[in-house]
Amino acid sequence: MLDPRKIRENPELVREAIRKKQELDALPLVDRFLELDEHRRAFQAELDRLRAEQKALSRKIGEKKRAGEAAEDLLKEAEALKSRVAALEDELREVSAKLQEALAGIPNLPHPSVPEGKGPEDNVVAKTWGEPPRFAFEPKPHWEIAERLGIIDFERGAKIAGSGFPVFVGDGARLIRALENFFLDYHVERGFVEVRPPLLVRPEAAFGTGQLPDKEGLMYEVAGGYYLIPTSEVPVTNLHAGEILDASELPKKYTSYTPNFRVEAGSYGKDVRGLNRLHQFDKVEMVVISHPSESYEWLERLTRQAEEILELLELPYRRLLMCTGDMGFTQAKKYDLEVYSAGQDKWLEVSSISNMEDYQARRMNLRFREGKGKPRFAHTLNGSGLAFPRVIAALLENHQQEDGSVRLPGALVPYFGKDKIG
Repeated sequence: MLDPRKIRENPELVREAIRKKQELDALPLVDRFLELDEHRRAFQAELDRLRAEQKALSRKIGEKKRAGEAAEDLLKEAEALKSRVAALEDELREVSAKLQEALAGIPNLPHPSVPEGKGPEDNVVAKTWGEPPRFAFEPKPHWEIAERLGIIDFERGAKIAGSGFPVFVGDGARLIRALENFFLDYHVERGFVEVRPPLLVRPEAAFGTGQLPDKEGLMYEVAGGYYLIPTSEVPVTNLHAGEILDASELPKKYTSYTPNFRVEAGSYGKDVRGLNRLHQFDKVEMVVISHPSESYEWLERLTRQAEEILELLELPYRRLLMCTGDMGFTQAKKYDLEVYSAGQDKWLEVSSISNMEDYQARRMNLRFREGKGKPRFAHTLNGSGLAFPRVIAALLENHQQEDGSVRLPGALVPYFGKDKIG
């Protein structure tokens, strides 16, 4: 959530940021917040006055009793005052709950360095690496390659669970295992702590990272009021929810491998063929809990860490600086990494790296303390390092050979155990 003082002191700045992020449904919430905030402060001031009156009255009653004097009138007044305080406390709780609800619906503000734009067409290509491969034959899309090699069974997956749930078979399953170990080792060697989190989370955890109330439609809700994780960002960032960390502990650096589950309602057409868009997919995630002064340095470091893996996989990629209108609800600044897909002649997103500043930390009450100072909210960041499906699609398409086999890049060979799939 945003710092309430930011909305209170600069409401027009917040409204303009909401317009830039194309979150127009949130605009009325600024006025609602300001109205509720005024009511809350008025209730609080009156409550403070009544409690002070209670204390003064209590002293008078004590003095009367010690002097052996009757205090029935004062006791009646104290009882009436107690009822007024209780009623006002109820009103304060109600308006505070409504205030928090309005605050939760206001998106994070974009960092000043984020380009203004309405959608994907306004994103900025900040970097490119590598050249698209050239072939002496017509390159095939990954779903044809996978079917010919017998490593991914889309039809049987659809029979079991519906479309978007492929079955990886033989060398396909082996490739998943190789990528998991390669990605995790790469991050652990750079000081990240490996975590194996739960795949189910409570609504409180999903609220903390901003999936609720913004993204209910993307998550699978299961019995008991739990949600299947759409990304391990949710459980891993929540590891320190409600805690006050010592500043010397920062940054906290975590990496995790999990399956992820997304409804992806409304997905259809050629852009979702094969591995392009799945309901269940594997991903290695990076999460950093940072001191506010270092979070933008960590955004660049996380982005570079994901890029280095793509370079080792010999996959041409580009880095996009996302514009205001193509960022998520919780993000202050975001990069996307896209790999070139030779068989489809298109760019496929394989990683998003985001700085949330203190937006998530405020929702989950994640703070740190420097010395004897007051607790402050930390900054949180996350990034895919990397998502498997489109990486696999790009590996199959970019490294396909004329004889139908697929060459594997040298960095992956020790994990896979051989240098090609054939």
